[in-house]
Amino acid sequence: MDPDTVAKAFVDHYYSTFDTNRAGLANLYQEASMLSFEGVQIQGAQSIVGKLTSLPFQQCKHDINTVDCQPSGPAGGMLVFVSGNLQLPGEQHALKFSQMFHLMPTPQGSFYVLNDIFRLNYA
Repeated sequence: MDPDTVAKAFVDHYYSTFDTNRAGLANLYQEASMLSFEGVQIQGAQSIVGKLTSLPFQQCKHDINTVDCQPSGPAGGMLVFVSGNLQLPGEQHALKFSQMFHLMPTPQGSFYVLNDIFRLNYA
């Protein structure tokens, strides 16, 4: 399986789900998963989705600029680094962001997010 193809499919799925139904991201995380969101660490699928669904906006639109991917470790994981813009309703200017995902394979042949680090990029 080509890592770049997996990374692109994951990124497309993640951000389209985030933009339309954040609660739908729950199946991408497990109890060992950790999110660092603007420096705050949250662990576990339920807590992570709780954080994402409690953000102070209901809608947004991610515009992805770059997706970089590397294989990670003997277990078949991969690192996915994303940069792009985040447009919030009523805001004139988009916010620049970076996000890193450490994906791990599941026994069913898909991937889950073990680590997720999100930061806004201020100029």
